[in-house]
Amino acid sequence: METLAQRLEKGYIWLSVIVLVSFIAAIAYSSVVLAIVVPGNDGQIVPKKGETLFAAVARTKPFDQPGVRQTGPNRYDVVLLGQAWMFNPGAIELPVGAEVTFWGTSIDIDHGLYIPGTTVNLMLLPGQIGKQQYRFSRPGEYRMICHEYCGMLHHQMTGTLTVK
Repeated sequence: METLAQRLEKGYIWLSVIVLVSFIAAIAYSSVVLAIVVPGNDGQIVPKKGETLFAAVARTKPFDQPGVRQTGPNRYDVVLLGQAWMFNPGAIELPVGAEVTFWGTSIDIDHGLYIPGTTVNLMLLPGQIGKQQYRFSRPGEYRMICHEYCGMLHHQMTGTLTVK
């Protein structure tokens, strides 16, 4: 005859097995069905041997020429670099209704790009390419601010995005 303690112990063992099997099933489902994988070098700027990250970013398109490019009717790419303690470019102009794809990376340390009043929120990590789309439907002047503490002049790392 089983005691209460033995029945509870069996219950906890089965609960542990069920939780473990559920986690394994979740990992299998996400990797096989959803095709979620661990990040690799895709989307990353990798310096060649002996090369600095700055040089690697400077030779990699589109980061070799940061700025705004029109890619179609009312579609734009904004290529942005984060560096101590500024955005390059620091001032951007876009037309109202523009659908914008932000491409960003950092050439030195971790930075962030946040535009209050929008959903634009990117991490700018050294050599890692970040991408986000947004449509600016209202005219105005938006601030670009760094939301990742990046050093003693972090509070001055701002820029402007003007939508006309």
